[in-house]
Amino acid sequence: MSPPPRVSFRLYLITDRRAVRSGDLISACEAALTVAQAVAPPGTVALQLREKDLSARALYELALRLRAVCSRAGAPLIVNDRVDVAIAADADGVHLPADSIGVSMARKLLGPNRLIGVSTHSPPDVAGAAREGADFAVFGPVFDPVSKPAAGSAWGASGLRAACGAGAIPVFALGGITPDRTRELLASPYSAARPAGVASIGAIFGADSPALATAAMLSALDPSWTRRQ
Repeated sequence: MSPPPRVSFRLYLITDRRAVRSGDLISACEAALTVAQAVAPPGTVALQLREKDLSARALYELALRLRAVCSRAGAPLIVNDRVDVAIAADADGVHLPADSIGVSMARKLLGPNRLIGVSTHSPPDVAGAAREGADFAVFGPVFDPVSKPAAGSAWGASGLRAACGAGAIPVFALGGITPDRTRELLASPYSAARPAGVASIGAIFGADSPALATAAMLSALDPSWTRRQ
């Protein structure tokens, strides 16, 4: 493995193969990452493989295919929950749901060079993830999700600001994220209250064109990127 990676990505794509309108998750990921590679700096987009209903073998085989896609695009590949699959597929890290193993145990298994992200649902969760040594946190729902019914009350922009200030790790906003809402969330005059970026499931993988949806989200994160096309 390379030296310890920094969390340099701004857009965190989370897969949902059932949301992809074409039914082809690999092609949807390739389309999204190809656009990102064309308009944004290397490593701006990371991909989380989150297909919780797959068997270990099927998940591993999918991870291998996405490992190749991400390597070509210069995008980090993160595997949800399954540390064993992340290691076997040479992924760049793992994402731990709230009910997964702790950060310290994951670090023992992964070593120092892979990323560990954590799902958080309150500002104290973010503080706890930072104390435990997570590299980044995904916080939500900020708004009602695009891809599925809300599991709890949405926190809104004020809740996100509190989460961003709760711990010294990058925080990514999840839940109902659109380009317009991304611009709104990044408009805070206080840098400590702004998220490091946004996470998306349905807004990208449920779109008619994942490529165009990715371009729109990247433009919201930094308008100069889209002008490179």
